[in-house]
Amino acid sequence: MFNHLLSLLIWLPIVGAIPVLLAGSGRPGLARWLALLVAVLTFVASLCLLPAHDAANGAMQLAESHVWIASLGVNYGLAVDGISIALILLTTFVGILVIVGAWEVIQDKPHQYMAAMLVLEGLMIGVFCATDALLFYVFFEAMLIPMFILIGVWGGPRRVYATLKFFIYTFLGSIFMLIGLIYLYLKAGTFDLHTLAALPLTMKEQTWLFFAFLLAFAIKVPMVPVHTWLPDAHVEAPTGGSVVLAAVMLKVGTYGFLRFILPITPDAGDHFAWIVIVLSLIAIVYIGYVALVQEDMKKLVAYSSVAHMGFVTLGIFIAFMLVRDANDLDAANLGMQGAMVQMISHGFVSGAMFTCIGVMYDRLHTRQIKDYGGLINVMPWFGFFYVLFAMANSGLPGTSGFVGEFMVVLASFAANPWIALFAAFTLIIGAAYTLWMVKRVLWGEITNPHVAQMKDINGREAFVLIAFAAAVMALGIWPQPLIHLMDASVSQMVQQLAVHKI
Repeated sequence: MFNHLLSLLIWLPIVGAIPVLLAGSGRPGLARWLALLVAVLTFVASLCLLPAHDAANGAMQLAESHVWIASLGVNYGLAVDGISIALILLTTFVGILVIVGAWEVIQDKPHQYMAAMLVLEGLMIGVFCATDALLFYVFFEAMLIPMFILIGVWGGPRRVYATLKFFIYTFLGSIFMLIGLIYLYLKAGTFDLHTLAALPLTMKEQTWLFFAFLLAFAIKVPMVPVHTWLPDAHVEAPTGGSVVLAAVMLKVGTYGFLRFILPITPDAGDHFAWIVIVLSLIAIVYIGYVALVQEDMKKLVAYSSVAHMGFVTLGIFIAFMLVRDANDLDAANLGMQGAMVQMISHGFVSGAMFTCIGVMYDRLHTRQIKDYGGLINVMPWFGFFYVLFAMANSGLPGTSGFVGEFMVVLASFAANPWIALFAAFTLIIGAAYTLWMVKRVLWGEITNPHVAQMKDINGREAFVLIAFAAAVMALGIWPQPLIHLMDASVSQMVQQLAVHKI
């Protein structure tokens, strides 16, 4: 079974979406149960990656390779390392929760909604498994289609504007990546990522390729200044779409840095790392202040995601700086590891925050902070989870939000104390905008009579929030299993930087 486990993980949800779709609008209950069954089976299959993977080996494992387009030398190549496995587990875990979360909320065409979610899940897993650049590109682009449908059909009043902006931004960046891949193919005669990483490229070639890849993946992260599509997409997306977008899809951009920029253009990445570091610090500080003045809860958490993802890009490119300037492989390893932990943590925390906002929206049909107040008086259990996730979003020790950020700050201090100072500002600004939102939503007297009639979370909502809470607390209290899973792969990447040091 392990010989084809990766293909199973990719195609099980995609093929499983067909019977969900065939259930039709006349049998919504059947569509929901089929979708949940497929999502659970996919999660169980993803757990099989753990015993099949040798955590002490940082190389790509469980490889599959089949001829796809023989005339072009394109293969259907799959393999995973510890980083890929962590992201796949995050994807399948969130996949179950978005299906359960939408169980009663999506009443219009639930079979199509569930099918789109399953297809999106399979395509995201494909991105994390692909070892052929063209296959990666196909999965990378195909993800746009189900997300476009999710926002465009089940989104808010300005959903058409949001979907077009989302599609144009991400598709435009992808064109530059495609041009870069074609250039590499003409030099190597293959799209195999391992072969492309071994190409002897000049600094000029690496520079052009670096910026082509940077633009494509920076939009997906998203990094400042190409982040403006994200708040609109989040505000208009249904709750499940926002959860998947924040928890998993944004990680595709940072994952692309690891698979393309780091191995293929290491010298250019080293030379221009300061650009990404500056943009990351701008995201951490400036976007935090932008979040502070938002009145829409979804938009606030969306800007928060841009700031927190800035920590991921900072951790990755701090490793370049540490290897070049200080030859400090331990600190570089710490920064890279912190970035990977922050990716997983942000998936849990942002997914939980958007779920909480969805719970409130389902009852009051508004996301404006001013429409709430005193919610803790009528929804105490919801208030407990909301405060927990807000604390995690603020980077409170003991929650997952602290671990990755702390590791990146430590690595940044080893590179330059001023970088660490600016990076640490997020702990202050993040607490400011998150707790300011919580104060106005939960505490005080009830001034809106509709808030007084709101009921506390039901069993379905409790299941989703408990699952997110367990993940946030487990990673915050005991991050070692995740760190151990990714450590060998991260160390191998840092060693790769050391070999290519200018």
